[in-house]
Amino acid sequence: MLDMEIIADQISRAFRGKSWHGPSVREVLADVSAEDAAAHPIPGAHSIWEIVVHLISGYNLVLRRVRGEPLQFSPEKAWPPVTELSAAAWRESQDTLERLNQQLESAVRAFPVQRLSEELGSEYPAYIQFCGAPQHDLYHAGQIVMLKKALSAS
Repeated sequence: MLDMEIIADQISRAFRGKSWHGPSVREVLADVSAEDAAAHPIPGAHSIWEIVVHLISGYNLVLRRVRGEPLQFSPEKAWPPVTELSAAAWRESQDTLERLNQQLESAVRAFPVQRLSEELGSEYPAYIQFCGAPQHDLYHAGQIVMLKKALSAS
């Protein structure tokens, strides 16, 4: 059976770095300004900031499920709008993302390993949601890299 520390480590590596795959979420966000975060350099694609708010929603979803809430997200809740465009609001979004990532790591470390196969607030077991969090992070980190390339080309 998987050790909870291993899962928490994968969550950390996808977000903070030191992973073999490439840059983490925090690494791809390190040099993004509020202006660039709000830009839409690819027509029809989300902005970097919208992706960050989406990642925040994903962390909140799993954390609320860990606390016992049987929760499903509508598309509106999964992709909430960015409501304030300022450097301070961008910093706050990044800080919130960092804080929630740390909370998820802690929640995973404290989660009873014998409950990993149980459903966690949805049809998905805890194991799938906990391992899915870093997968979700890295999927969107790749999108952010592409958005940054589009920004630099424009």
